[in-house]
Amino acid sequence: MDKNKIQIIWGAALVMAGLGVFYRIPQVMPKIMSIEAFVNAEGIIRFCFYVLGVLLVYGGAKKIYDHLHNRHNRSLPQPEIRHKIQPK
Repeated sequence: MDKNKIQIIWGAALVMAGLGVFYRIPQVMPKIMSIEAFVNAEGIIRFCFYVLGVLLVYGGAKKIYDHLHNRHNRSLPQPEIRHKIQPK
């Protein structure tokens, strides 16, 4: 497989994992709260799960955007840069 395709697939997998975290939080939190040690920490646990989801979605979207943006820029002709030699 081409490295470019792998990068796109990896970015999409990160986004889907982040969305999966958002989908599962309401289903998993009651199970976590049934554990006696975590009853007093519901807020921080919920916050950490949401931060994890945001980071996964953001990281995957950034990977996809950067990859597609760089690929588009590489296909454009690059201007020739000429350096002027300044006299001393």
